[in-house]
Amino acid sequence: MEIGEKLKELRLKKDLTLSELASRSEVTKGFLSQLERDLTSPNVSTLENILEALGTNLQDFFSEQPEEQIVFGKDDFFVDERDYAQVQWIVPNAQKNQMEPLLLTLHPHQKTQVVESHGGQEFGYVLKGRIRLVCGSQSYLVKAKETFYLSRAKTHYLENCTQQEAVVLWVSNPPVF
Repeated sequence: MEIGEKLKELRLKKDLTLSELASRSEVTKGFLSQLERDLTSPNVSTLENILEALGTNLQDFFSEQPEEQIVFGKDDFFVDERDYAQVQWIVPNAQKNQMEPLLLTLHPHQKTQVVESHGGQEFGYVLKGRIRLVCGSQSYLVKAKETFYLSRAKTHYLENCTQQEAVVLWVSNPPVF
């Protein structure tokens, strides 16, 4: 296994020069330079010292974690057709995250399921059309290019009282859908 590039990446991430890392790990600058270019290999003890100076350990350094996906396209979306709406989960498996963003297309004269009161927060941005946000005993008209924000909301839901579809970007923390 070539470890040089990975060591160099860690060193640069920690904003250390070769000299600084060499001093902290008690090896020479030349040895580190050769190591980063995979021209030499360290013994286990030396590698442990270098990794400790970089704020990590052997186990973490050699664990192969898949790269986290950051950008998602249409092929990644999960679409759920419901009687009242089309729900698109625009970040796959978002229920494992702290936020759950979705794109909701609410059909004319339909309403979402009722979301029970929870300790989280919700944000919505109406992209197209208009909706009525019903929160407890109050309701609010929210038009295209307007937003809503609920913190520790009462029981609530969205309703489309028009003849046109309404499209809402809805983000919930924690996931509720």
